[in-house]
Amino acid sequence: MSYYKLLGLDKEPFSTSPDPEFFYDSKEHHAALMRLMIEIRLKRGLSLILGDVGTGKTTLSRKLFRMLKERDDIIFHMILDPTFETEELFLDSLIRTFKITLQKPNPNILDFKEAIKDYLFRTGVEEKKTIVLLIDEAQKLNSLSLEILRVLLNYETNEYKLLQLVLLSQMELLPRIREIKNLMDRLSLKYVINPLDLQGTRAMIEFRLKTAGYLSGPGLFTDDAIREIYHYTQGYPRRIAMICHSGLKELIMHNKPAVTVDIIRELISQEVKISQSQII
Repeated sequence: MSYYKLLGLDKEPFSTSPDPEFFYDSKEHHAALMRLMIEIRLKRGLSLILGDVGTGKTTLSRKLFRMLKERDDIIFHMILDPTFETEELFLDSLIRTFKITLQKPNPNILDFKEAIKDYLFRTGVEEKKTIVLLIDEAQKLNSLSLEILRVLLNYETNEYKLLQLVLLSQMELLPRIREIKNLMDRLSLKYVINPLDLQGTRAMIEFRLKTAGYLSGPGLFTDDAIREIYHYTQGYPRRIAMICHSGLKELIMHNKPAVTVDIIRELISQEVKISQSQII
């Protein structure tokens, strides 16, 4: 039996998979989502969401997808790993992502570009659809791929951009975009997701437990434990989820009513020892 069943939970509360059901709508994540929705509805073009590893960017992308997928006037596309060494490989990926059928048996780069251009104008103007392309891990985009995206953002009517491009990236992408002035000029939204504070850390833990089926009653984490979790994780959601997962398992193994600060400190000590042994 899974550990969470023993605690009376219906689901794993602290999985690190990007399940939108467990998306904690913090103040910053909510602001990022609302700003993205506005940019997409206004068809402004390029939006950039930045954040360090583990701040919840990928889960935010799944939440955005869930919010938009039911709308008939929006076509949502997503690329999860934009690691393409050549221009041709990236264009081919876009062709497949957009589900474009090519007429030529052996198309070249110009054929790819023309097919994508036709798709954007046909779908965005004639069919009056909003085309959204979200790229996760966008810091992996090379200069050739960024140039292709810059060109795609050139396609527009007198009123709006035909492609709504959302880039989710670690902070390192921003200086690279700044170096491409005619891409930076097209940036309509830039938003940085910061880690949670102590209050947000507590709220995230409580939200995830409730979503997993935990009924109101004595907390599964003491206040001191939550404070220790916050200081150790510095408010990064992925790290919070990982140590909370370990804490609940320890709770069952030691047959205790709640995860205490001593349990969390012992887990931290174990992680530090493992890290040190890997360095050696």
